[in-house]
Amino acid sequence: MRLEYLFKRLFAFISGTSPMHQHVALSLLFEIMDTCDRAEVRSGILQDIDRQKANLENYRHHPNIDLNALDAAIGDLNRVSVALMGKGRIGQAARENEWLMSLKNRFAVPGGTSQIDIPSYHAWQLSPEENRQRAITQWVEPFMPLFDGVSVVLKMLRESGSPIDAGTQEGGVFQEMLGGKIYQMVRVWVSDERLIYPEISANKYVVWVRFSELDNQYKTQLITTPTAFKLSFCNV
Repeated sequence: MRLEYLFKRLFAFISGTSPMHQHVALSLLFEIMDTCDRAEVRSGILQDIDRQKANLENYRHHPNIDLNALDAAIGDLNRVSVALMGKGRIGQAARENEWLMSLKNRFAVPGGTSQIDIPSYHAWQLSPEENRQRAITQWVEPFMPLFDGVSVVLKMLRESGSPIDAGTQEGGVFQEMLGGKIYQMVRVWVSDERLIYPEISANKYVVWVRFSELDNQYKTQLITTPTAFKLSFCNV
């Protein structure tokens, strides 16, 4: 989910036309690079894909299953799995760009990308917009198999649960016993009319949900009055 968060922000800033937008996009790309350096990232996503494929196959002989939809879902998983299993490190093509890697090192230094520290980056920012857009698209492209894998896995996981109506009790806490069932994700929806956010904790026995909000001094305040919300337990 952290990778999904980084990619969403990356795409939002890539669409910007100013050098400042692309500066933020590059900082996000470098964060994704650092995340990919952890060996378990790719293996973890591939394991989730294999688990989802196996679980979907179990539905093949279910009398009410839509086989076309099932085959399409499994096909999507196979597609992203093959792309993600490519040789070498994720984003290897971008890592082989010496100038880009030198720029990455400067991003790690506060203020290290000033025109005094790395004038070539300043010159790049003054280049035509279409050149900058083309370059940054090329640098992001090697990481797209990772984005596709994360997107497909999370999409199927989120769609595996159906929202139900729920609410906290007096004191502001909701509690649900799991009864031995195992879930990979809990989703919560609240009304847009209230600027509140959920805090979720869980173990193999029970899930707790409570809500908080920020006051005018940006201090967290626990909401102790009953709060209605929607809840979904997800597992593939």
